[in-house]
Parts: sequence; C-alpha cells; structure tokens
Amino acid sequence: MTNIKSSSAAPARYTAAPTWRLLVLSLAFLISSKETTAFTSQLPSTALRHPKQHHVVLLSSSSDDDATSKLLEKARKLREEVSAVEQSKAEVQKQNDAKAQAQREAEMEEQKQRDQQRLRYSAEVPILKDMGDEVMERVDFPPRLKGGKSRIVTIQAPLPLGLVLGEDESIPGMTSVDEVAAEGNGAAAGVKQGDIVRAITACQTTMETPTWQLLAGGIGQPKTKRFMYSVDGRPFEEVLDAIGSNRMDVQGRDVWLVLERMD
Repeated sequence: MTNIKSSSAAPARYTAAPTWRLLVLSLAFLISSKETTAFTSQLPSTALRHPKQHHVVLLSSSSDDDATSKLLEKARKLREEVSAVEQSKAEVQKQNDAKAQAQREAEMEEQKQRDQQRLRYSAEVPILKDMGDEVMERVDFPPRLKGGKSRIVTIQAPLPLGLVLGEDESIPGMTSVDEVAAEGNGAAAGVKQGDIVRAITACQTTMETPTWQLLAGGIGQPKTKRFMYSVDGRPFEEVLDAIGSNRMDVQGRDVWLVLERMD
C-alpha cells in the first residue's frame, strides 16, 4: 500500500512545478523580441526587402561607370606613351647601330687603304739574322718620289747587271738607273730606266774565331756574309762598291735590288 501511494504522489508534484518556470521563459522571450525589433528597425528597408536588387543598383550606377571609363582612358594613354617611348628607343638604337656600322666600315676601309699602302711601299727581302741565317721578312720603304704614284718592286739578277747608275739630281742622296743595256742581265730581270735604287744585297768578309782558337792564340778564319744594304742617303761610290761586293758571295747568288718605280 505504501509503494502505491508514493508513486501516485510524484506526478502531482511534477504538474504543479512549471508555473514559475513558464513566467521566466515568457519574460525572456519578450525581451529577445524587443531587442530584435530594435536592431532590425535600424537597417534600411531596401536591404531587408530587396537585398539582390540593391546590389544590382550599386553596380549599374552612373558614377561607377564614369570612374571605369576614366581608368580605361588613363590606361589607353599610358599604353600610347609606353609605345611612343619604345619606338623612340628603337629609333635611337637604330641610328646608333647605323653610326656604329658606318664607323666600322670606315675603319675597315682605312685599314684596307693602309694595307694597300704598305704593300705598295714594302717588299719581302732576305734579312741576315744573328745566327747567320737568312729569313725572308717584309720591310717598309717609305716613298721618296712625290705624288703617291710610285711603288716598290724587287728584282733579282746576276752580275754583271748591265746598268748605268747615277746620282738623282732632283732627290739628293738617291741613286737612279740612268741607262739599261738592252742585252744585259738587268734588262732581262725587268730593271727600267728611271728606277730609284732603294736597297741592294751586299757582301762583307769578316774574320770569325771560335772561342777555343782565341784561347790558343789563333787568328780565326774568314767568313763572307750577305746582307741587305740600304742605299738611301749613302755616297754614290759606296753604292757602287756594295753592288760589286756581291762577287764575293761564295754561293754565287743573284743580286737583290729594291727599286722605287713610277707607275
């Protein structure tokens, strides 16, 4: 009996308890409703009613279109300015390249003329070296005849040359070819009347003594050397002796003559 009473009494207490709780919940609901109403009353009516329509109106406003047009115009002008600067740079670079090319061509032409000038007034001749060997080297002979219409030629011919040499009256210290024997070796080699002699081969005999002979008191042995002899400014008799000295060449080689000739 006791257990039955206690179970029937519990539901009675449960149904009577919610009265004050309902009052609290109702009061909380009223406060929340008032705050929500106050917050929503501060928002624009368009944002509540038509949020998408308000966004579209902002994008299609005339002030934004003007700003966009101005920005596009500025971009176009900037592109034009950049293009103009690039074209100006390209034109300047093109002019500089043309000037550099012209300068290179001028330098090449000048070098070519110098090379031609050197070939015109130079010749390869045998040069005696310190060890006694002869080496062919190109030697410059600056022009002595005026006008720039002369050139240097080399001729090899055996003795006797069949030439009559003389002192050039117009150029002091220069030896000229006054006559050429028609049947002489000089004529056969190509020597012409009026040629100016600039250099010839000459021979000289010297006494060479090895070191061991010097220590023993020896007098040495004669040795003949051939070398190129410059005629410019040399006495006329000395020039004739130099030509005749080629007879001492033990090898019997031809005489080298370096001549300046008018074209």
